[in-house]
This record gives sequence, C-alpha cells and structure tokens, in this order.
Amino acid sequence: MRSSSKPQSHARRPRLPEGLRIYAIGDVHGRADLLERLFDLIDADLGRRPAPRALHVLLGDYIDRGPASRAVIDGILARAVQCELVTLKGNHDAFLLQALDDPATMGDWLLMHGVETLASYGLTSANVAGSRLSDLARAFAAALPPSHVDFFRGLRSSFLCGDFFFAHAGVRPGVDLARQSERDLLWIRQEFLRHEGDFGKVVVHGHTPVHNVERRRNRIGIDTGAYASGKLTALVIEGSDLRVIDTATAALRAA
Repeated sequence: MRSSSKPQSHARRPRLPEGLRIYAIGDVHGRADLLERLFDLIDADLGRRPAPRALHVLLGDYIDRGPASRAVIDGILARAVQCELVTLKGNHDAFLLQALDDPATMGDWLLMHGVETLASYGLTSANVAGSRLSDLARAFAAALPPSHVDFFRGLRSSFLCGDFFFAHAGVRPGVDLARQSERDLLWIRQEFLRHEGDFGKVVVHGHTPVHNVERRRNRIGIDTGAYASGKLTALVIEGSDLRVIDTATAALRAA
C-alpha cells in the first residue's frame, strides 16, 4: 500500500454546492460485511448531522478478491431503494462485463481474482477447473440475476460535482476531464499519481490501495484495501469540509 501524505494548502478550497453532502466510498472488493458496516456508520452520521441532500458515490471494484461479491451487489441495490446513489465502474467490474460479452476474455478475469466472484454466484472451483471458458461464461451468465446485469451495465465511468471529479482510478494529465478515455478512468496509475499539476478539479479516486486516505492538492485516494485490511473508507464532503469514516476505527475524523 502507498503511504499517506500531509495535506497541501489551497489558494481556494474546493467545495460542493450548498446543501449537498457526498459520501464517497472506496473499493469494496467482495467485502459485503464491511459495506454493511459502513452503511450503518453513514446512517449514524446522518442521524447526528442531517443533510438536506446526501449522495453516495461508490468508486467501483465491487467484486473479486473478497468472498461475497454477490452480497455486495445485493446490498448496493437494497441501499439504492433508500438513498441516492451514483455507482462508478472499476476495472474489475469491467472484466465481468467483458466476460459476459466475450467469453474468450473469461481467462483474463479469472487471473484477476474473478474466481472468488464466480464462487459467490454458486460456481465452484470444480466448475471452473472442468469447464471450457465458453461454457463457464454461459454458466455465469445464467447464474447472474437480471438486476445484477442491469447494475453492472448501468455503471458510470466518472461523476463531476462542484469542484470534485470522481473516477475509479484517476485521470490522464493534460487531457480535459470531459475527454478522458474509459481505460484511463478505470486503469491509470503512475502517470496520474505522480502528477503534481492541476487536473481542473480535485480527483477523488480508488484503485491504488493506501493505508490511510491520501490527500494531495489535486487528488484524494480513498482505497484503503478493504478486502485485506478490513478497513473500508468513506470520504465525507460537505461544502469545503472533508471528513473520513472507516470501518476499522468506526470514528469520524478530519481528512
């Protein structure tokens, strides 16, 4: 995991529109238990400090690595009935969609920890070992509830609100935010992480695990490696204030 750094000062503090609070949630990776806990912590925060409008922005990578990908999607769909959600696409979610549309890519997904996701939908290691990729892809498509298919196909590549731009991995420096490629939004790493210049907005992202929220002048990384660390993090943005809730400390603190 990358180490966090101290905040750098802004000439003008980035902010959201008045009356809006965003809970930006990092990479879940099959940890339905942590997501449920984080939703409870968010509800407690809203109970203590009601907001005129609260928006959840989930940064993608809902599946793979952890043991309960199917339950993660069920939890998000249930949450969407109660709350306003924006769900972004991660590179792991893109692998699932590729496997549905092109069974030949199933092998690539399995190498990216897709096996854990298949297991959560009832496809065992015996199914995986004894199947051709095309047969496995068909079996997975049959096991995937229609509501889950709709969920994955409805994922967005990015979301812009106020002075903040939300994407799974980041953005390519020097390219206008409106012209970013989906591949960069889902996959970019070092070119983005090492860039110290202005992106036009503060980019809130996951994809690259960090021990603690990594706040820089131009970006904020919130993937705290939930599947391995047990810490799923939400960045709380309201006006120009930044706070953090995570499942490890169960405490609200300044970002």
